[in-house]
Amino acid sequence: KEEKEKNKKKEEEKKKKEEERLAAQQAKLSGPSLTLNNFMEHNFGTLFIQSERKTDRTWTTLSALNPGMKDQQVWVRARVHNSRKQGGKLCFLVLRQDVATVQAVAFGNDIAGFAGALPDESVVDILAKVSCPDQPINSCTKSDVELSVERLYCIGRSQALPLQLADASRSEEEYKKDPSLIRVGQDVRLDNRVIDLRTVANQAIFRIQSGVCTLFREYLLKLNFQEIHTPKLIGGASEGGADVFRVDYFEGDAFLAQSPQLYKQMALMTDMPRVFEIGPIFRSERSFTHRHMTEFTGMDLEMVFQEHYHEVLDVLDGLFNHIFTGLTERFSRELEAVKSQYPYEPLKWKYPCMRLTFKEAIGLLRKFGPAILEQRLKEAKTDYEKGIIEKHLASVKAHDDEEDISTEDEKVLGLIMLEQYGEELYIIDKFPRDTRPFYTMLDPVDPRWTNAYDIFLRGEEITSGAQRIHEPNMLVERVQEKGIPVSSIQPYIDAFKYGSYPHAGAGIGMERVVMLFLNLNNIRKTSMFPRDPKRLTP
Repeated sequence: KEEKEKNKKKEEEKKKKEEERLAAQQAKLSGPSLTLNNFMEHNFGTLFIQSERKTDRTWTTLSALNPGMKDQQVWVRARVHNSRKQGGKLCFLVLRQDVATVQAVAFGNDIAGFAGALPDESVVDILAKVSCPDQPINSCTKSDVELSVERLYCIGRSQALPLQLADASRSEEEYKKDPSLIRVGQDVRLDNRVIDLRTVANQAIFRIQSGVCTLFREYLLKLNFQEIHTPKLIGGASEGGADVFRVDYFEGDAFLAQSPQLYKQMALMTDMPRVFEIGPIFRSERSFTHRHMTEFTGMDLEMVFQEHYHEVLDVLDGLFNHIFTGLTERFSRELEAVKSQYPYEPLKWKYPCMRLTFKEAIGLLRKFGPAILEQRLKEAKTDYEKGIIEKHLASVKAHDDEEDISTEDEKVLGLIMLEQYGEELYIIDKFPRDTRPFYTMLDPVDPRWTNAYDIFLRGEEITSGAQRIHEPNMLVERVQEKGIPVSSIQPYIDAFKYGSYPHAGAGIGMERVVMLFLNLNNIRKTSMFPRDPKRLTP
């Protein structure tokens, strides 16, 4: 028993010494703990920034690095995209900042050891000399420069990652070449969205999204539109119907706004002739498609017109031309970053874009749609797939002029527009009466139709709009016809009683515009933190 206790004690001492050795090794690799008051006393270490003081450091972004800066010293702050230790004295780091990457080289026993122990995704401050490699570093976007590390401080050490950025950044082409590569699924990405959004392609997508909003504002402000902000807690359903979120509101109920529709019209009646808003839209739709969310960002506009609602269509046509031209000219770096992971054909559009009536669109669908579906039928591999196509084919052939078009009809029509006219942006005008909301003005000649329109991009709707009813008695009739309690929107109806302007407008789905411009396969790729019937986090 005594011998057993003695051996146990020896094992414990041995274990303790090993732990102390590993701790000492880890401490050496972690470097000294530093603050802004003393970090310049060491050329590497862990720097905790608590706003102790301001230094005289000047910073350079990775995207600004260029061969003309050769031999200059620069301070950069970036993430460690990956690291590769080579021998005892050399470590290569790939640094990443938004959509730019650059290679950095640390030389020397201690600093190379510190660099090699940095976990991927750690945030570092580096003082380095800019050099120009003999051969381009093709694995980095800044292929014509390299950083020779002189000082290296870890200011935010990453823990073990729930997913690897390399896996989340792969293109379909890479998976085709090597099917054994790890594929990161959509749910895993969205569960770990803060990590997923760090990929170069995602950084680019959300810069492009920001660009869409900037260009939208830019164009409308130039045309003397005024930005407004409307309430999102309202007393009645703004679009009618059941697709509305009900919330407790003190002793009663309130609803989350399905659109700013009623309020932007009311704004016009206050003598603001042209208004727009970028804000959240809520839809209680139990839909799990690639293009629906329960919360998305609406880009809305409304304006008075002089004689014809097509004055508003002219504004919308010019608006989309401005957005798409602006993205193409100002965001080439971001577009290339998206293409590297999600290759796509650039959008084909003309200005002015093609316009056709709903009846004409259905005529095109009946004329050219069957040939497209029959070709798909030949290529179908399963009986189930064939059954779906056959059903769609029969419906297209028998499609009535006033029958609403389905999502699948829209996609087929998009192919027809591309094949027949070479355009992927087009306007369909004069929708059937039964397909539009209560506030839509009816056609002056045939009340089966309306002064309503949708705008389509690559065969999917991105914009819906119309001339609105500005005569209060006509509005009450339409409200009652749709089965909506007049009392729930009485203040809206009252807004038109005291002298009203003819007006029209549109609502644009911002995430859809980005998704379809980049030809991505799911709207969740263009929503920072998407919301659908099954997702409320993160």
